[in-house]
Amino acid sequence: MKRVLIAGVSGAIGAALAEAILAEYPDSRVVGLCRDPGRAPETLHYSDRVTLVPWDASDSGSLASVTDALESVFPAREGIDTVVYAAGLLHSDTVFPEKRLEDLSANAMTQAFAVNVTGFGLLVQALIPWLRHKELKRIAAISAKVGSITDNRLGGWYAYRTSKAALNMLVRGLSVELPRRCKPVACVALHPGTTESALSEPFRQSLAQLKVHAPCQTAENLLKVIGDVADDDNGRFLSWDGSELPW
Repeated sequence: MKRVLIAGVSGAIGAALAEAILAEYPDSRVVGLCRDPGRAPETLHYSDRVTLVPWDASDSGSLASVTDALESVFPAREGIDTVVYAAGLLHSDTVFPEKRLEDLSANAMTQAFAVNVTGFGLLVQALIPWLRHKELKRIAAISAKVGSITDNRLGGWYAYRTSKAALNMLVRGLSVELPRRCKPVACVALHPGTTESALSEPFRQSLAQLKVHAPCQTAENLLKVIGDVADDDNGRFLSWDGSELPW
């Protein structure tokens, strides 16, 4: 991993992945995207191998500034070898996981899909010129096991579950098209496992019986999975331990 782009780099998983990549791959450079670069860890601000770029997953207009900044770091002719989409929305000031159908709102669905699905698709669309080189490209979307249709036995969390299921379908669709245009490429969905973060904080009590990883542990796990991905893994839904999950 030498030329890496991480979307959502100010979040717990995105930041930890960036730090892990910098530590494990001394020749790597990272372009980190997030809504407010000021919220990214100081270690990323101080690294001369990191470029932080403002980007809003729900605003397609922000992609023009992203591609301009990217060209100055990784010219399109050199390309990117790793893309990680770590942006995600489970809750906000106006959105909270639904316990029953009456809690469902159009606003929550719209926000969840904008961040969890649409942002990923439009980012990959914008990155096509950087994915045409002849080396293996790894594109990993951080999904969630709760987005598995087969595994859903509890219900609820409508906006988050459906948006992650849609993200998984987007990954599958891209895994069909991208090899025709950017071969060799592996586009995969990844379940990071439950991670200590602002996303999981409101559910600390209910998560007590689950195995919860620190962000650095999650990053270590995901980095191993991503690093082991080959082009014949294209289109898979993988868990943090490398096992395959049902769609």
